[in-house]
Amino acid sequence: MTNINQISIYVDADACPVKEEILKVSYRHKLTVYIVSNQWMRLAVGPLVRKIVVAEGADAADDWIADHMDQKSIIITADILLAKRCLDAGAVVIGPTGKAFSPDNIGMAVAMRDLKAHMRETGESKGYNPSFTKADKSRFLQALESAIQLKLR
Repeated sequence: MTNINQISIYVDADACPVKEEILKVSYRHKLTVYIVSNQWMRLAVGPLVRKIVVAEGADAADDWIADHMDQKSIIITADILLAKRCLDAGAVVIGPTGKAFSPDNIGMAVAMRDLKAHMRETGESKGYNPSFTKADKSRFLQALESAIQLKLR
């Protein structure tokens, strides 16, 4: 059984639409949160929040998260390759829309990512991303709470 103080949340924060929600949940559970980004972010933070600003670079934030997380960590990211790295290391990984990544679905997620990248490169797709909704936020909050409870078991 994991002690609540051993659980940490790592946020791939540059494009994360649920940073405020993550902070509220982390305050309620008294969890340490690492907000990792390529630029300084203005957020109201408390003593358990660590803002990490990494060097510019395509994967600098991803690399920092992958190098510092462990099996007791919860990772919040929309980056499929970072999700795979963290899953492979034993972490729980959730997308900002509440989609939980797992060993069962990460292979398909990576394949779809590669297919979409190929379609954008060939001009077959414009790379449309759906807008973030209240339902996405609600699903995310449920998924985060479930992940915390899972880590506590």
